[in-house]
Amino acid sequence: MTLIRWSAALVAAALLAGGCGGRAAEPRTAGNDPYAHCGPSSATSTAEDVEPVAPDADPVLPATVRSADGTSVTVEDTSRILALNLYGSLAEIVFSLGLGDRVVGRDASTTFPAAAAKPLVTTQGHDLSAEAILGLDPTVVLADSSIGPAEVLTQLRQSGVPVVMVDAEQTLERIDDHITAVAEALGVPEAGRKLNERVAAQIDAARPKGTAAAPLRIAFLYLRGTAGVYLMGGRGAGSDAMIEAIGAEDAGSALGLKGFRPLTSEGLINAAPDVILVLSSGLESVGGVDGLLRLPGVAQTPAGQNRRVVDAGDGSLLTFGARTGSTIEALAGAVYRTCAS
Repeated sequence: MTLIRWSAALVAAALLAGGCGGRAAEPRTAGNDPYAHCGPSSATSTAEDVEPVAPDADPVLPATVRSADGTSVTVEDTSRILALNLYGSLAEIVFSLGLGDRVVGRDASTTFPAAAAKPLVTTQGHDLSAEAILGLDPTVVLADSSIGPAEVLTQLRQSGVPVVMVDAEQTLERIDDHITAVAEALGVPEAGRKLNERVAAQIDAARPKGTAAAPLRIAFLYLRGTAGVYLMGGRGAGSDAMIEAIGAEDAGSALGLKGFRPLTSEGLINAAPDVILVLSSGLESVGGVDGLLRLPGVAQTPAGQNRRVVDAGDGSLLTFGARTGSTIEALAGAVYRTCAS
C-alpha cells in the first residue's frame, strides 16, 4: 500500500513541530527485557478479512445525520456506498456492519480481501478523483478530513451526492463514535450497537492481563526509505495507543514527543527502546532489519543490539476500526512471544 500523501502530511507536521529532541527518557535498567534473545518478529493478525456482525442488515431510510463538518445530511439510498479515508477504517466498518456488498469502490488503504477487488477511486496515493467517484454513481459517500482534496468532496455534494463526514481522530476511544456515526448514516443503528459491543469485547480480551513491574519500552518508527522519511511517533500518533494497549510504554511519549517528529540518533538513543515497532512496508523500504540497523542511532539502542524489531501490516496497526482487537492481540503476541533460549 502506498502512503505518499500520509508521508507528506507527517513530514509537514513534523517539520512544523521541530526536531526529535524533547526531554531525556527516564534511565533504563539494562537487561530488563526477558524476550531480548527472541530477535525480529511480525505481528500477523488472525483477522485478515472482516466478519460482518449482521450479514443481512436492512437499512431503515431515509436517515438524517449531522456530518462532522456541521452539515445536516439526509441519506435516502445506500445501494451504492463509498467509504473513504487515509486509514481504510471507514470501509472496514461498512463491511463489518454487513453492507459490504453495497460498496462500489475503495481507497488505497482498503486492502482486506473482501474489498480488494473493488475499483480504486484515489490517485497518487490518497488523492480522491472526482471523475472516478462520479463514474461509480455512488448514492452516498462517507469520508473524513484525512483524505482529499476537500474540493473533490465539495464537488460531490454539488453534484447531488450525499457526503457524510466522520470525525478523523484515530484513537481507541473514538472507534465507538466512528462505528455509531457510520451505522446511523447508513440506517443500521442496531448493527452499529452490535458491532461496538463486539469490538469492545475483542479489545478487552486482547489486552494482556497483568503488567510487568518494568514495562517494555517500544519506539514506533515511521519509515519510507525511498522518500527519505524517518519519523518517531509520540503522544497522539496512534501508535502510542496500540503500544500502551499491550501494557508497554511508548518511547516517544516518554521523550515528551507529540505526534510524529523527525528521527535523530540522539533522540532514539535517549529513548532507549527495548523494541522497535515499524510498518512492514516501511521495514522493507530500508532494506529489512539489517538496513534498519544502519540508520543513525538504531544499533546503539537495546532494541538494535538485540535485533528486537517487530513489524506490523500497514493496513492494520494504525487502522482504528472493527479489527483493532485482533491487531492488539497480534502485536502482543509478537512482542511477548516465546522463543528458544
